[in-house]
Amino acid sequence: MADAVTSQTSQDGGRHVVMSFTNVSDGTGEAAVKKVDVSALGSDPVSGSACSTVAIESVWFSTLGMSVKLLWDADTDVLALHLPADYADTLDMSEFSGLNNNSGTGVTGDIMFTTVGHSSGDAYTVVLKMVKHYS
Repeated sequence: MADAVTSQTSQDGGRHVVMSFTNVSDGTGEAAVKKVDVSALGSDPVSGSACSTVAIESVWFSTLGMSVKLLWDADTDVLALHLPADYADTLDMSEFSGLNNNSGTGVTGDIMFTTVGHSSGDAYTVVLKMVKHYS
């Protein structure tokens, strides 16, 4: 069996993308699962350039029983955020243009999720508002 997960794109515009993610764990958990695939996002409506990376501008989250690591995908993944277990909050980083991808070698621009301390019945909801950057 596997965790019951959903991913939904609410908005994919020229500048912003808003996506939501849920997980109800059966105890399996997630390990570096790709949640934001920048190659699947819409291109720049003016230049036609593909989205190459995103900056995390805002996060709305709720966790029950487990924490969630958001990772910038690269040859060696880099921690972007660690959302604590049994907590709900809103993080607004728009005042400083959001969290930018600072991965090194092999950077893809994608965001991965890893659950920590998961057991059966644990859950999370994460909503990300991101600023798109183009190559």
